[in-house]
Amino acid sequence: MIWLRSIVFIVWFLLISIVLHVVFLPALVLPRRGAVIAARSWCAGILWGLRVFAALDYEVRGEIPAMPALVASKHMSMWDTVALFFLLGDPVFVLKRELMRVPFYGWYARKVGMIAIDRRGGGIALRAMTRASRDALAQGLGIVVFPEGTRKPVGASPDYKSGVVALYQGLDIACVPVSLNSGLFWTGFLKKPGLIVIQFLTPIPPGLKRNEFMAILEERIEQTTGELLREGRVLLTRVNSHSGKQKF
Repeated sequence: MIWLRSIVFIVWFLLISIVLHVVFLPALVLPRRGAVIAARSWCAGILWGLRVFAALDYEVRGEIPAMPALVASKHMSMWDTVALFFLLGDPVFVLKRELMRVPFYGWYARKVGMIAIDRRGGGIALRAMTRASRDALAQGLGIVVFPEGTRKPVGASPDYKSGVVALYQGLDIACVPVSLNSGLFWTGFLKKPGLIVIQFLTPIPPGLKRNEFMAILEERIEQTTGELLREGRVLLTRVNSHSGKQKF
C-alpha cells in the first residue's frame, strides 16, 4: 500500500508541478507577488497531495514567528522547504547556487528572491549572502537558513556551518530554531503514512558571541529533533502494528 500511495503522490506531484509552472509563467515578467502566489499554490498543492494520497499530514508546534525574522531549521527532506515556505508566508531561503540553474524551479526561485550562495566562495560568499539577507529583511521578508548546509539523513551526526553565524551576527536579529522529524516519513521515493511534526523553538536573542550562539542553536535543534524522532518512531510502530504485514 505504501508503494501504491507513493506512486499516486508522485503522479500528483509531477502533474501539479507541470501545470502550475506553465500556468504561472507570466508571473516571471510581472511584479514579484505573482511568483510568490505561484510558489505558495505549489506548496499548498504538495501538502494537500501528501495528506490525501499518501496519508501523510503534519502538525505545527510552537509559535510561528512574525516576519521579518531569521529562521534556522533542521533539514531532512524536501518537505521542509515546502512546509516552511507555506507556513512562513513569504520567506526567502538561503540555497546553493546550483539550484538556480534548474529549469522552472530556478526561474521562480530567482524571481521570488531566493539567496543563492556559492558554498566554495568562502568569506566573499558569506558577505554577499549577508548583504542580500539584509536587503530582504528591509523589505519585510523572513530569511530561512539550514545551518548544516544540506539535507541530513535521520541519525546523521550534526554538522553546523559558519553561514548561520554570519547571518545572525551580520543581521543583528534574533534567530528562531526549528526542529522536525520529516526524515522518518519522506524517505526518497517512499512517503510513509503518519504525522510530521515541525516545532518552532524559543528564539535566540541577538548579540551573543559566536561560540555561545552556535552551542545554543545546535543544542536546541538537536535535542528537540531527537524527541520528535522518538515520537515519530512510536507512531510508525503503531501504524505498522495496525497494518499487519505492511512494512514501514
